[in-house]
Amino acid sequence: MDFSKRQADPRRHLVGIAFVILLHAVIIYALVTGLAKKVVDVVRAPIETKVIEEARRPPPPPTEVIAPPPPKFEAPPPPFIPPPEINIQVPTVTQAPTITTVTTTPPPPAPPPPVAAPAPAPMPVVRKEYKAAYRVDPVFPRQAQRDGISGRVVAHVVVAPSGSVTEVRIISAQPPRIFDREVIRALGQWRFNPEPVGFIGEYEIVFNLKD
Repeated sequence: MDFSKRQADPRRHLVGIAFVILLHAVIIYALVTGLAKKVVDVVRAPIETKVIEEARRPPPPPTEVIAPPPPKFEAPPPPFIPPPEINIQVPTVTQAPTITTVTTTPPPPAPPPPVAAPAPAPMPVVRKEYKAAYRVDPVFPRQAQRDGISGRVVAHVVVAPSGSVTEVRIISAQPPRIFDREVIRALGQWRFNPEPVGFIGEYEIVFNLKD
């Protein structure tokens, strides 16, 4: 169908025309019956306002009046008595004048440091029954032979680095002083090989009588 024909169709406008006619009829009825006037009267009616008073609370019951405690009376402070003034005299100490003397003489020289004593020479080593290069045997004393006395003598021989005997010491003798002289005479003639350091030889000489 053509669009121009659809717009020219009178049936499409009937619904709009009917609605407009109905609206006019309602307005005319309202004017005739005075409905519009009632609406205006309702709008014009005065608006009543009411003030609602706040409900008052009953006053509180009277409270008991508590009397304040009686004031405390403090004892008055004792009267101020100033302390007595005590004057203490401090004795003045006068210092004696210091006397300084200046000496021009030099102090005495300090003593020389002590000289340490030389350490003792170490004792030579004791050699028991060391073989001599040359030796002389002691002789049995005649008095001991007549008396039939036997004995034993222990002696030390001090030997110099050159090998000569410098001293003979009797260590022990049984019986004493019977054979000492002969032992000293014989051992003093012994000779040893030279050494850098001397030594001490220990020897035991036994004297026995032969039958």
